[in-house]
Amino acid sequence: GQSYKATDYRVEGDYSQAAFFLCADALGNDLLVDDLSMDSLQGDRAVVSILEAMGVSFEKQSNGLIGTATNGLHGTLIDASQCPDIIPVVALTACLSEGKTEIINAGRLRIKECDRLQATASELKKLGADIEELPEGLLIHGVKSLKGKETVWSYKDHRIAMMLAIAATVCEQPITITDAECVSKSYPDFWEDYKAIGGKIQ
Repeated sequence: GQSYKATDYRVEGDYSQAAFFLCADALGNDLLVDDLSMDSLQGDRAVVSILEAMGVSFEKQSNGLIGTATNGLHGTLIDASQCPDIIPVVALTACLSEGKTEIINAGRLRIKECDRLQATASELKKLGADIEELPEGLLIHGVKSLKGKETVWSYKDHRIAMMLAIAATVCEQPITITDAECVSKSYPDFWEDYKAIGGKIQ
């Protein structure tokens, strides 16, 4: 029979969760996102390629990544087929990028915890985004800023709640997110980490 030998193995960080903070960094929050491998085979590592296409340059620092967009962010074409989970927060980033972004092959987002295409478009529109639903994606024209002083809904979907939390960091005024506790489905410590990087919650 086979025999197994115990060994220490380091499990790399999760790009699905890191995507929220990588996008927050791209939007000007100046974050170092720890414990990410540039050689990762995770599908959601695509967030790095997408942000690079939008004008972000990534630099490896210690055990993490930090991005800078020296010349600002610009729109691009995003194929969501292999990375649907990161699309809500990538769409937020596109809302504050110059020019047009089209997200294609995103139809499966309609059958997640909620219809994430509809939820993303609906809630970001409340904040002043120029975003339109397409049958299989989103069409976004960048705006200069997002307003606050609005109540937005997470649709009880963890990824919509986390996307809206990142939106709050770049809104002109605070926003209220209802059903925000749903983040516990995939990231129970999200709000603690959010506060640790300077997010304000009341």
